[in-house]
Amino acid sequence: MGLKECQIFFDNPYSTYYAGQTVNGRVVFSFDSTKKVRGVYIVFKGEAQTGWAIEESRTNDQTHETEKERIDLSGSEEYFKTQYYLIGGAGGGEHELPAGTKEFPFTCVLPPTLPSSFEGEFGHVRYTVKVVLDRPWKFDQETKAAFTVLSPVDLNANPSLKDPQRITMEKFFCCFCCKSGPLTCIVSIPKRGYVPGETIPLVSEVDNASNVEVQSVQFVFRKVVNYVSQRPQRETRKDIVVLETISVGPVPGHESKTWNQPLVIPSLPPSNLVNCSLIDLDYELYIEAKVTGLHSNLTAQIPLTIGTIPMRESLPQPSAPPAGGDALAGWANPGGIYPSVPTLTESQFGARHLRDSDDNEYTRMNNDTFRPNYPVFNFTNT
Repeated sequence: MGLKECQIFFDNPYSTYYAGQTVNGRVVFSFDSTKKVRGVYIVFKGEAQTGWAIEESRTNDQTHETEKERIDLSGSEEYFKTQYYLIGGAGGGEHELPAGTKEFPFTCVLPPTLPSSFEGEFGHVRYTVKVVLDRPWKFDQETKAAFTVLSPVDLNANPSLKDPQRITMEKFFCCFCCKSGPLTCIVSIPKRGYVPGETIPLVSEVDNASNVEVQSVQFVFRKVVNYVSQRPQRETRKDIVVLETISVGPVPGHESKTWNQPLVIPSLPPSNLVNCSLIDLDYELYIEAKVTGLHSNLTAQIPLTIGTIPMRESLPQPSAPPAGGDALAGWANPGGIYPSVPTLTESQFGARHLRDSDDNEYTRMNNDTFRPNYPVFNFTNT
C-alpha cells in the first residue's frame, strides 16, 4: 500500500492568519512500506469561486415553440498560488521514503491584499494547502487542508459608523372612508459598526393611535450577498440569509409600548470582502411592523458594518488570552495596540466540500467540513 496516512498541521492551533502573515506548519507522512517518489511538493492557493444555474426561454427556429434551457453560470479569480518541492523535483531522480513516519516543515508568506475567507450558498473565498506525492508512472497521491485568512476591518477608520441610527415609520389607515389616527414605529440603535460578540441594543417605540392592531414588530439581522458570474455570461445573484430574528408585540389599537431588546453579533466574516470582485457582502437590520387585516406592513432597513477591530469607545476590558494565547497575540489589531484578545470561533457557515477542479479522485481531505474562524470579542465586562 505504501502511504498509510498524511496529516497537515499548522503552527497556529486555529489555522487562522491575517493577510500578510506567514503560515508555518508541518506535513507528517506515515508509510507501512518503502515508498518511491520523484518528489514531494506543496501548493498554497487562494481563490474565489461562484456558481449557480438559471433557466432561459428560447424559441426553437424550426418548431417555433418556446423551450427552457438550463445555463450553468460560474466565476473564478485567483489571488495567489505558491508551489515548491519539499524534497526532490520534477526533473530529478527517484527518492525512497522508508516505512514509518516522515515529517516535513513548510512555510508560506501570504500576500497583504487578500480578502477574508468566506463560505456561502453560491460561492466562496477559500485558502488551501495541498501536499502531493509526485510518483513517476503512477497517479499522484494528494492531501489537502483549508485555513482561514482575515483582512482586518477597523471600525475606527470610518467615523460615520459611530453615528446613532433612528428610523421612524408612520402609517394612516382608512376604514370605510374614515381615516384613523397614525401608527408610528420608531427604532433606534446607538451606531452602525459592530464586531462579533458585541450586542446591539434595539430600542423600539410603538405609538398605535389607529384602530388597527400591530401583531408584532420583527427585527431581522440579515446577511445580504451579491454573487457575480463570468461564464458563459455575466449575471448577478442576490442571496439574503437570515442570521437572527427578534419579535416583540402585539400592540392593540390606541395603545403604546416600548421595548429594549439585545441582539448579539455571532461569528461572521467582516463586511465588503475587500479585494474580491465576485462576492459583495453586506449586513442589515430589517424591521417589519406587521398589522392585522388587509393593510400593508411597515418596513425599513438599517445598514450595518461588521468589522474585526472594535471601536475604541466600546472596547472590552483587558482579558487573559484563552488557550493558545501566544497564537492569538495581537488579534484585536495586527499592531497589538488593543489589550483585549478575542476568541477565534467557527462560523455557522462552512464548506460543502473542499474538492475542486485541481483535485484528482485520490485527493484526501484533512478537513472536508471546514468552517472559517472569525474573532469574537467578550463584552461581558464592558
